[in-house]
Amino acid sequence: MKEPKVHYGWIVVFLGLLVTIGAHGFGRMSYTIILPAMKDGLGLNYTQLGLIGTGNLIGYLLMALVGGALAARWGSRRIISLSLALMGLTIILTGLARDFQSAFFLRLLTGLGHGGAYVPAMALGSAWFVMQRRGFATGIVSAGIGGGTMIASLIVPLTLKAYGVEGWRQAWFFLGGGVLFIALVAGLFIRSRPAEMGLRPVGAEATGNGGAAPPPASKALDWSLVYRKRKMWYLGLVYSLYGFSYIIYMTFFAAYLVKEMGWSPGAASGLWALVGGISIFCGVLWGGISDRLGRGRGAALVYFFLAVSYLIMALSKSGAGFYGSAVLFGLCAWSIPTSMAATAGDFVGPRLAPAGLGCVTLCVAAGQALGPWGGGYLADLTRSFTVPFILAAGVSLVGGLLALGLKPSPRPD
Repeated sequence: MKEPKVHYGWIVVFLGLLVTIGAHGFGRMSYTIILPAMKDGLGLNYTQLGLIGTGNLIGYLLMALVGGALAARWGSRRIISLSLALMGLTIILTGLARDFQSAFFLRLLTGLGHGGAYVPAMALGSAWFVMQRRGFATGIVSAGIGGGTMIASLIVPLTLKAYGVEGWRQAWFFLGGGVLFIALVAGLFIRSRPAEMGLRPVGAEATGNGGAAPPPASKALDWSLVYRKRKMWYLGLVYSLYGFSYIIYMTFFAAYLVKEMGWSPGAASGLWALVGGISIFCGVLWGGISDRLGRGRGAALVYFFLAVSYLIMALSKSGAGFYGSAVLFGLCAWSIPTSMAATAGDFVGPRLAPAGLGCVTLCVAAGQALGPWGGGYLADLTRSFTVPFILAAGVSLVGGLLALGLKPSPRPD
């Protein structure tokens, strides 16, 4: 069969970008922006708001592992579209919440949908592209993280302004409707593997993998391969240090500028929107670099630049320094998930890539859970956010050193 001029793999990864816009941008990052209005509307305290966020994280963790395994077994298209449908419905219902209990339960379900959609979407590059081009392809998918954050940052404030005290409900309605639309598009057009269309992965012709499309795999999947590989656990360790360090920066970014540096909430939100816009391109940029330099060295560079960003935030007391830190963070922010997704595919192969990424996602989630607690404790102890940012920088440097130990799999793709 003659392959088309535009390989369908490119269409799939751009559809993956659309999925991450809905799953990560609309479903997760928007909560930070809606949070103050939702607090006032439901009469919640900050502890309850934190617990609602924790509920979302719990749902995400549960489905990150299970969703990746289901995608490897039943196909990414089914799991992504069904998970997005769950997200869209529960996001809309969040706009109807009347108390803490209902909001917590609905955000828990939203987290389940988030994990089930995001992890398989990030593994699409491993399924549709050869090893030498996976980083760039996965970077395209990860661009939706920054893109979704930026779009949500534009939609939510306008909605809150237009609808007044009940605007937070309308914001959830709009975002949920957008996710449902993306679920429909994903279900219609995403394909899980090239073999479903009689195609080879993008780049196969350049690596001498033959002229005929491979037949669909009929061999039973060896699930234990994901957990028996020491490389996967080492990858999880490296990834967990990213989760610990970056979440400290994200969690206390606005609080530091507003509470300690005297910025207005609007100015802090504007700088965070700038981070979202810049970060659209970081996955593609660093994914391509990792294809050329290798996953380990590419990731090590990112960890180093992130550490510099955290140090600037900790030690600088000027607007120029804060902007420099934000720009540097935006240029690197989501490139580590890109690198980890591509590396997981390198280690366990295209079909098991969603399960492999789900496995290491549990590790990064552990870091995400410990980071805010440790950073918050140090902030309370020292009455400043300087020490938490320095801690984040140190952990990121350790992550960079360990990333140098990530070696590519010796077996052919």
